Amino acid sequence: MGDPTKRLGPRYGRTIRVKLAKVEKKQKSFYTCPSCSKKAVKRVAVGIWQCRKCNTKIAGKAYEL
Repeated sequence: MGDPTKRLGPRYGRTIRVKLAKVEKKQKSFYTCPSCSKKAVKRVAVGIWQCRKCNTKIAGKAYEL
């Protein structure tokens, strides 16, 4: 997968794009499920995370669990 901030082009400055890339990388990665211990938790919405293995929904932080 390419750089997530390429869609912005030269706009907004380098610092903002680097910070955005960090946040999006955290947001789109998989996390460990607290109930089944598998690395299968993905973000569904802001603060809502769901395990793809055991289907458990968890409330957590906005960008990372």
